[in-house]
Order: sequence, then structure tokens, then C-alpha cells
Amino acid sequence: MAQSQLSPDAARAGNGASRFGRSAGDRGAPRGPYAALDLGTNNCRLLVARPTADGFRVIDAFSRVVRLGEGLSQTGRLSEAAIERTLDALRVCRDKMAARGVTRARLIATEACRAAENGVAFLERVRERLDLKLEIVDRETEATLAVAGCSELVDREAASILLFDIGGGSSEIIWLDRRAREGVAIRRLQSWESLRLGVVTLAEKFGGDEVTPEAFAAMTRFVAEALAPFAAQVADRERCGRFHLLGTSGTVTTIAGVHLNLPRYDRRAVDGLWLTSDEVDATVTRLKAMTYAERAANACIGVERADLVLAGCAILEAIRGHFPAQRIRIADRGLREGMLMQMMRADRVWPRARGGAF
Repeated sequence: MAQSQLSPDAARAGNGASRFGRSAGDRGAPRGPYAALDLGTNNCRLLVARPTADGFRVIDAFSRVVRLGEGLSQTGRLSEAAIERTLDALRVCRDKMAARGVTRARLIATEACRAAENGVAFLERVRERLDLKLEIVDRETEATLAVAGCSELVDREAASILLFDIGGGSSEIIWLDRRAREGVAIRRLQSWESLRLGVVTLAEKFGGDEVTPEAFAAMTRFVAEALAPFAAQVADRERCGRFHLLGTSGTVTTIAGVHLNLPRYDRRAVDGLWLTSDEVDATVTRLKAMTYAERAANACIGVERADLVLAGCAILEAIRGHFPAQRIRIADRGLREGMLMQMMRADRVWPRARGGAF
């Protein structure tokens, strides 16, 4: 099982508190909406939501490609240009939370800040300039939040599934088994791995603009080799006829949008969509045949992801190679939803009947 230990400096980089109220460990009913912010290697994403009788209702959202980890794999540091782009996006998030009267927030940073020599210094700069305190979460926490956010999309009749989150700088792979406890069928985090590679790091290593068939094959082999130890670890686990993959990331939502030929991306059409293995094959083949300009012009890809989508497809192909399945379910949800659910549970405002699979 993958493990990650934060340095003492990283551990001090944040505890989830912010200018918007109490941290994730506090108790008591909040006075205003909840907010969850996920700062990754490629994206800065925010959700603001209020609890409802059957879960929560999103009242504001924000997502921007910031490429915080651009060049990190070569230099080991966050660049000044990437930091400024990210500060601009975080300023928008701060203003949205203030405008919505947020009093309960959790703000996390993942792989780019974990890996960068100046990751902790960057978060201190965020605190000083924007009065936002972000916490660097370890890889196990990231995997757990992904599971919490996506668990409602699991086929509960399946004996096991594989959930994966293809990020910009890391990719979480999680094996979920069903177990019986006190007569109630539940799932729990059984085995997981965090690969220290994602769409940004892979595209920087192999190229992302014009990807030849040979380069795509090399990317896929590279990821498959990295994933092989975990695949061997779970090789003897039960897989019934309902075994499926559950993917959450820009890669899989892009594949879904391209498969559906959406004139522009529509979360309502994508979140929860089932794709067959043949449909994924056909869409990946279609993406591989596109030029960079064609990918950039596609409404579900765009110029911000045109050089990353094939790296994501290579990671997906490596996962599918080790874990073949006839079905894959697409999740346009993940860490932010997991944080919202955890905070609402802690405050006892999450509906009991909607506990999810965990």
C-alpha cells in the first residue's frame, strides 16, 4: 500500500482553517454555506454548497486551469509565472467565498505543493497575500476524498471495482471490495496506490502537442510499468461479472464529452455516464487521430487541455490494460464533493439515508 509522509514544514502549511470560519475538525452547525477548494497540479477548483434534505445544493463553483506544476518535473520548484497564475485564480475563489458568506471551508493542495521545494513557501505567500490557509494533504487523504466524492456512482451489486483519479502530477488507483459488517453491505478502502505521474508530468516527459503512435505507446508502457506492482498486489482479488472501472478526472470527462459529440461540455450529460470498453476504444482512437489544432478546436478539450489529453489517455490505457473491464463509469465529481460530504457529516447535517457506499 502506498504511503506518504509530509515533512514537518508541510504539516505546518495548513490545518484547513481559513478566514471563512472553522476548520474541518470543528463541530457545531455552521452559520453559512460550506466551501471546498482543491488546488492541484493543473487546476484550481472551488465548490460552494448548502446542505439539503437529500445531500447538498451547489450555489457557486469555479474552475480554472492554472498549471501550477508546469516545469516542476524538470526544476523541482514552482515557477513564478505559475505562482502568479494560481494566485489570480485563488483570489477569485476568495472573493466568491466572501460574497457567498462562507463560514465553513476546507482548502487543500495536492501533488504540486507536496513535491515542490518551494511548495510550503508558496502556501505561506497565499496566506499573506490572500488570507487563505491551504493544507497540503498526503496521498492517502487524497485517495480517501476521491472515494468519498464518487462512491454514490459505484454499482452496489459489484463484488469489487477499481476507482481511479488521473491528476496533473499524480494518479490515485483504488481497489474497492464489498464486505459485510453487522449484516449491512458496505465498501471500504481496501488497497490503493498513488503513482507520482499525471497528465502534466507525462506530457512534459514525452511531449503533448504532436504525439506519434510510437510516443503514445511509450507513454502507455511507462505508466503500465509503474502500475505493475499494485496490479500484482490485487491480482487475486475477487472480480465478479459486474466488476467495473470508475474514473474521475478531466481525462475521462473529456472522453465522455467527445464520445457524446457535445457541442460544448455539459456536466449533466457526463456525470454518471456508463461507457462500454468498445466505446472507450473508439473514442481514444479518435483522439489519437486528431492533430493538436483539432484537439484545441474541440469544445470538450480546448486549447488548455489539447497538449494533455493524450497523456491522460495513455494513463487510462495502462489502467485498462492491467484491469480489463467491460464497463467504465464517468464521474464529474471528486475531491471537492468528498470534502463537502465529510464536513457536513461532521456537523451532522448530512442525511443519514444518503451515506454513500462508505
